[in-house]
Amino acid sequence: MTPATMTPAMTRRGFIIGVSALAGGAVLGFGEGEAQPRSQAELAAWVIIEPDDIVIIRVARSDMGQGIFTALPMLVAEELECDWAKVRAEYALAGENRARARAWGDMVTSNSISVRGSHDFLRRAGAQVRQMLLAEAASRLGVAASECGARDSVVTHRLSGRQLRFGELAEAASRRPVPHDVTLKRPEAWRLLGTPARRLEAPDKVFGRPIFASDVRLPGMLHAAVKACPSHGGRLKAFDASRAAAMAGIRQVMAVGDDAVAVVATTWWQAKQALDAVKIEWDETPGAALSTETLRQRFREGLAAQTAAIGHRLGDVDAALANSARHIEAEYEVPFLAHVTMEPQTCTAHVTETRAEVWAPTQNGEGTLNVVAQTLGLDPARVVINKCHLGGGFGRRGLSQDWARMAVLIAKAAGVPVKMTWSREEDIRRDHYRPMVLARQSAGFDASGRLTAWRVRLSGSSIAQQLSPRWLRDGIDMAMMDGFVEADMPYAVPSFEVGLSMRNTAIPVGFWRGVNLSQNGFFREAFIDEMAAAAGNDPYQFRRSLLLGNPRALAVLDEAATQAGWGRQAAGLYQGMAIVEGDNSSCAQVVTLSGDANAIRLHRIVCVVDPNYVVHPGIIVAQMESGIVQGLSAALTGQITVEGGRVEQSNFHDYPFLRMNEMPPVEVHLLASRGKYDERWGGIGETSLPPLAPALVNAVFAATGRRIRSLPLAQHGIRLG
Repeated sequence: MTPATMTPAMTRRGFIIGVSALAGGAVLGFGEGEAQPRSQAELAAWVIIEPDDIVIIRVARSDMGQGIFTALPMLVAEELECDWAKVRAEYALAGENRARARAWGDMVTSNSISVRGSHDFLRRAGAQVRQMLLAEAASRLGVAASECGARDSVVTHRLSGRQLRFGELAEAASRRPVPHDVTLKRPEAWRLLGTPARRLEAPDKVFGRPIFASDVRLPGMLHAAVKACPSHGGRLKAFDASRAAAMAGIRQVMAVGDDAVAVVATTWWQAKQALDAVKIEWDETPGAALSTETLRQRFREGLAAQTAAIGHRLGDVDAALANSARHIEAEYEVPFLAHVTMEPQTCTAHVTETRAEVWAPTQNGEGTLNVVAQTLGLDPARVVINKCHLGGGFGRRGLSQDWARMAVLIAKAAGVPVKMTWSREEDIRRDHYRPMVLARQSAGFDASGRLTAWRVRLSGSSIAQQLSPRWLRDGIDMAMMDGFVEADMPYAVPSFEVGLSMRNTAIPVGFWRGVNLSQNGFFREAFIDEMAAAAGNDPYQFRRSLLLGNPRALAVLDEAATQAGWGRQAAGLYQGMAIVEGDNSSCAQVVTLSGDANAIRLHRIVCVVDPNYVVHPGIIVAQMESGIVQGLSAALTGQITVEGGRVEQSNFHDYPFLRMNEMPPVEVHLLASRGKYDERWGGIGETSLPPLAPALVNAVFAATGRRIRSLPLAQHGIRLG
């Protein structure tokens, strides 16, 4: 396979532009690290304007279904004043970002960062390009730039009515200096932001165009199926490929690293069938004693440890608890959770002795580039990463780049382009799971029922310790206490303390939607209901009393209660609520259900969210619904268990996900406070998941009197009726 024979598969209007016509939009042949010159005019790093007024806006983050291929261009287009009907989007290339001194900044897509972490410089980019176009138009018309205005991709001289199109001005405007100081619109002047604008990525998805990594097709490409050691911490001892090698289409059987075997074949199904025929001998000794129960005991010991790291402390909790008129204590637990992205882990690579090109569904293009370069021992300048849309990410395709490392090792050994695809079983058994975490909480009340003290102890595995130790602070993963620390703890309590005991294991853990708020939101909001009961108070009113100093959270909670008709339900219907703040957004939910101790029926879920500023309301509603579906699935049935180092679940038959006919009605209400309380923009990709589980178990208690302190509900014999 020569570089020339691969070039036709990478034209701008072929597969790659389906999602990502490399930064600059040039045709990139294999091994060329920089984009070729193009006729279109690049204005700033983010905007290309073609002669026919088509505006191409580059996207540095990754779209995994959260809609940023539309939302981020909207931020630019609002200030640019271009015609949205003529806007297109393309990914910026990670390698070109390095070559151009990180012109597109941070390309990581996690932590609901895309809009809230990009809005300022993207809006500025749009304003800068608009000023460059105005300056060029003014020069041609012989008038002052202040006499001109831009709208719908046309510059108009207000006094004479003379007009020039963006496409006519772009080439000359691109040679003008980029203005440093620009004034951004106030929200009340927005025309595009806040509207349900045309989704740029939707047509490709609707018409099934090849936009995902699973769709990659290259001339001469082979397929690889892989199988890693089924016991975490185990190793490959030996394998016999004699039977597999004789099967149709098989090209190669190889070891991948020291803990996996891969089969390369003409088709993936051939590779998968042959892999099943390979006799593999594993050394599973390191994980033999590893089980859910042994982990539970280890984490429980951490709860009692005297060496817990303190993340937030107010007052003297010991004294307040000792002097309380009433004291309650409870232990909570959440299991490991798998990501089960709709698109299992996949990656296509072509590797030679001197260069590598990769087609990746990555949440971190630069991270993938670095991992590939390090794995192959190549200069990063000789690695090209083509970003594809992701068939789901949820944190699995961010810092945990095991799939990319495996793909390039296979491709290097094969010597031709290879698409590696994991089976669903491999995807579930070799995930980087949402951590299993235990929590012990204590609360004290005075004689009048007022909350005076609250102590939280957490114990579990650290994501940062495994994936990014540089994030540790004095050896502690402070993010494990999110939801209980000052930045995102909405409640006012006289004496409060949260502490953490890290207990790391051989089970790989990683970012999962909501990250630490996904478990800490459950711990906190379920225990708040326990405290309300101990104080003899209504859960809603109890929360209100603790939120009087937090007007933004109080407004969200009140709206949720109003929309859900809190306390005004028909006989036989019961409600539970929760509110969680994270990523500068506040989200409250109310679950309404009926049922008994064995089966429940979900009637309605009301969700109220305040992200401060709204870019695209339809995207926010979709993300709220998506997070609720994922959170509900996890709360009802989701759990990864371990025995002898092996994950016991393997597919949707034993790791079920909510089906369409099981989904209750969901109502989403947006409260855009627009800087009323602060100027920070909020995230929405993960915001709706943390409140769901506690609102659900609180509703179950209201209906049945059963306190659910560990998830999922299925392990308590509660199912959907």
